[in-house]
Amino acid sequence: MFRNMVTSLLQHERIVTTEVKAKELRRQTEKMLTLGKRGDLHARRQAVAFIRSDEVVKRVFSEYAQRYANREGGYTRVLKLEPRAGDNAPMALIELVDRPIKESKEKSPKSKASKETKVKKESKAQSPKVKASKAEGEKAEKEDAKPKKKAPAKKSAEKKADKAEPKKKAAVKIKADKED
Repeated sequence: MFRNMVTSLLQHERIVTTEVKAKELRRQTEKMLTLGKRGDLHARRQAVAFIRSDEVVKRVFSEYAQRYANREGGYTRVLKLEPRAGDNAPMALIELVDRPIKESKEKSPKSKASKETKVKKESKAQSPKVKASKAEGEKAEKEDAKPKKKAPAKKSAEKKADKAEPKKKAAVKIKADKED
């Protein structure tokens, strides 16, 4: 289990787990990063025997070794989180320190298209003719959005009366049975 967790932590640079597992995971991850800093063949073979992904091993010996070259331990941090909802287990976030902050990418092509349409709308809004047609379009949208009027209340009153009549008849029958 810890081999998988160390591999995941080194691949994703941060994971959420229970607090106890995170503290043990920190020890084993720091050993792997220290092996990466050593960089010799024996260290590489030890890391390959523990870490489950060859890509992650390459990353440990190249990227992480350079990143933590001047650091003498303390490659990870454990941050406590709120307890887990199901069993109230104390949770923690474990992550590598000195992580490069990635720039936020656009979520989808829709967001890019929506930005372009906003720019076009702003440029069109400058001309007075466009403003007038825009105002007319908004009025038409409001009229379409208005809810249609409901049917008169007479029909609903008639339905209530029809429902009430069978109850009255049933009550009259019960009284007649009691009198006999």
